[in-house]
Amino acid sequence: METALARTPQKRQVMFLAILLLLWEAGSEAVRYSIPEETESGYSVANLAKDLGLRVGELATRSARIHYKGDKELLQLDIKTGNLLLYEKLDREVMCGTTEPCILHFQLLLENPVQFYQTDLQLTDINDHSPEFPEREMLLKIPEGTQPGTVFPLKIAQDFDIGSNTVQNYTISTNSHFHVATHNRGDGRKYPELVLDKALDREERPELSLTLTALDGGAPPRSGTTTVRIVVLDNNDNAPEFLQSLYEVQVPENSPLNSLVVAVSARDLDAGAYGSVAYALFQGDEITQPFVIDEKTGEIRLKRALDFEATPYYNVEIVATDGGGFSGKCTVAIEVMDVNDNAPELTMSTLSSPTPENAPETVVAVFSVSDPDSGDNGRMICSIQNDLPFLLKPTLKNFYTLVTQRALDRESQAEYNITITVTDLGTPRLKTEHNITVLVSDVNDNAPAFTQTSYTLFVRENNSPALHIGSVSATDRDSGTNAQVTYSLLPPQDPHLPLVSLVSINADNGHLFALRSLDYEALQEFEFRVGATDRGSPALSSEALVRVLVLDANDNSPFVLYPLQNRSAPCTELVPRTAEPGYLVTKVVAVDGDSGQNAWLSYQLLKATEPGLFGVWAHNGEVRTARLLSERDAAKHRLVVLVKDNGEPPRSATATLHVLLVDGFSQPYLPLAEAAPAQAQADSLTVYLVVALASVSSLFLLSVLLFVAVRLCRRSRAASVSRCLVPEGPFPGHLVDVSGTGTLSQSYQYEVCLTGDSGTGEFKFLKPIIPNLLPQGAGEEIGKTAAFRNNFGLN
Repeated sequence: METALARTPQKRQVMFLAILLLLWEAGSEAVRYSIPEETESGYSVANLAKDLGLRVGELATRSARIHYKGDKELLQLDIKTGNLLLYEKLDREVMCGTTEPCILHFQLLLENPVQFYQTDLQLTDINDHSPEFPEREMLLKIPEGTQPGTVFPLKIAQDFDIGSNTVQNYTISTNSHFHVATHNRGDGRKYPELVLDKALDREERPELSLTLTALDGGAPPRSGTTTVRIVVLDNNDNAPEFLQSLYEVQVPENSPLNSLVVAVSARDLDAGAYGSVAYALFQGDEITQPFVIDEKTGEIRLKRALDFEATPYYNVEIVATDGGGFSGKCTVAIEVMDVNDNAPELTMSTLSSPTPENAPETVVAVFSVSDPDSGDNGRMICSIQNDLPFLLKPTLKNFYTLVTQRALDRESQAEYNITITVTDLGTPRLKTEHNITVLVSDVNDNAPAFTQTSYTLFVRENNSPALHIGSVSATDRDSGTNAQVTYSLLPPQDPHLPLVSLVSINADNGHLFALRSLDYEALQEFEFRVGATDRGSPALSSEALVRVLVLDANDNSPFVLYPLQNRSAPCTELVPRTAEPGYLVTKVVAVDGDSGQNAWLSYQLLKATEPGLFGVWAHNGEVRTARLLSERDAAKHRLVVLVKDNGEPPRSATATLHVLLVDGFSQPYLPLAEAAPAQAQADSLTVYLVVALASVSSLFLLSVLLFVAVRLCRRSRAASVSRCLVPEGPFPGHLVDVSGTGTLSQSYQYEVCLTGDSGTGEFKFLKPIIPNLLPQGAGEEIGKTAAFRNNFGLN
């Protein structure tokens, strides 16, 4: 806390105006109780809950407590019974001094909602103090010859009780010269005066000793005594007289020590020693009085600091005594003027921290302010910073509540440092600052948010199981368990997608794993949704789309469609010896199940019976003559063509070709030595074979058309199948068309032949050997054709 001169920043101010205070005091009814002072602690003053119309259980649920200024614990509330108990003995004289009536103001504070009740406790006085004189002995010097009826002032006795329990009467021991008269002062106290009844004779009795008794009005009464010693002097005609019987002075409470308060003056008409006057404090209480008087000059000065809040005024009696023993008395009424020397005080009663976010107007703190100064010096204004979502509301008599102005948002600001400034209206202004920190507790009002609405992950096929393929991430602006995110796979929209066997997700960190090896040729991509759920109550969630793209790996070698490589008797290509260079002998047709550059095929001649005679085009697999043929060239040639893809590492396959050089297509050619012996039933066999081949070819072509249509609907590549048939007749020169699909760039015709007079029936054809790329019917028909050829010994 800090006390300083008030500056003038722009702040939200709430002032306690005097008019509002008067209206509040007039309109509020306090519950008042009365007990005698010095009552033992634990005494039950009253049942406060019953008197205020509150249920006993309500006191505990609403955190009821008693508040007294300065946080002094004088009373205690039993929240189980509602009884108001005395915490300790109370001394009326300590609590209130001479103030009557002595009323202690308490507040009953309730929470949920905040509510105040004013409670007053009046302490009644008991006669627990006896009168006490300031001195054990009073000395009076009275000249002989003093006329009867002369009055001599006596010092009064002090009694801290009030009312009838204070001093009510003075008496003096029995004697023949004096009696005591009791009089009332302006402030209600009574003082004694000694009255001379019979003239004194110094020669008869030079000194008298009397007992002065002060009696209070208690039951039973208490008393105090002092001795009055009277010395009889020679004649002194005149007593000192003050210029004023009453001096009224105002002194600021911050006056420095030894400063002049007032100067009193008395004169004596006598001469010599009898006319010399000495001043003194009549009561002589040097301990309690903060003043001192110069016995010669009559100047009253300050010997101890004044405090308006402790004692606002003093009545000081001054006595002037001449050399003959005569004396005069006057009264100095000193009013202590208040100055603004006390900064306001702030007492925090309740502080609710943390405060939940999103709540409507909520009481954060309850506090009271006080200033012991008076007037404007004791009036206060209370304020907080302008840029805060809080308000100060005045409630019950210097009590304030700090409430939220609007719903708080923890995600925007999790804590607030609030400075409560209390400033008085005195000159100069003094202020007190009290700093509090209000924490905002979290409410689950934010769903987890993914860093992306959709994620694209790439996985290369043939991955190892449990491979980490990527991660998703979601954040939650809340805190604590409300911000703890759990990830999960949501049911796929495609019911045929076996998501639970493809991927899994780590519920804690969102890491995604492939559960099994993926095959690009079987599944190229798939989508699914992931959810992120927090652990708040109720739980909030969000979802994101994940797309997994399977990347192709070079895991398929090229497959040769033509010429077939699984036949026991290879297909022989015929080339006339009159062929020009660049003559198309045949074309190697191959496919690759991979995609992209992994499926880019290149061809090269790996082996040849006669190098330099034939060449292979690298991009389309066409086998052509490299030069003119001659009679010296061998008639039979074997070529090995290497088909290689463009993957990393590259994969390859080989195709073996048999080429037969003939003089012309009119010349029958001899079968190869590897052919089977001729059969006698060549003519009849040829008829059956032609009929069978026609049937099989029709079914096969129909199957191919159906297969292409299905593959086009699925947006996949189609595999082309070519067939080579050998018709009947000697070198008829029939041509069979093969479409330019796969790696072929255009359509080509292949020449086939059948010998009739050699006794050998032979046909050549191209059989597709990729069963997963052909319709089911086409595979069965090809199998029937192969069985037919085996039965007739044509392979």
